[in-house]
Amino acid sequence: MPRKFKSGDWVKVRGKLTTPKMQVLKYVPKRDPLLGGIDYDNYLECVWYARGDRKVEIFHQNKLIKSMETGGLYSSFSRPRKRSVT
Repeated sequence: MPRKFKSGDWVKVRGKLTTPKMQVLKYVPKRDPLLGGIDYDNYLECVWYARGDRKVEIFHQNKLIKSMETGGLYSSFSRPRKRSVT
């Protein structure tokens, strides 16, 4: 099966609305439980950040879809400036 993603692509888990936006790190070798061989082209290591903690997990490429949203992993909130009335 051909590789669907490359390092740096933004992905989400297919079929779930509340999943975080993740970035693909690399393809990783994983043993296929049915055939017993090692699969180098189907499993991805992805990273995302939740509440300041770095999360890393391995997903099969068919469970992921490419995200249209791109950008940084951190969400930044800008606070409104206080205006003085002097």
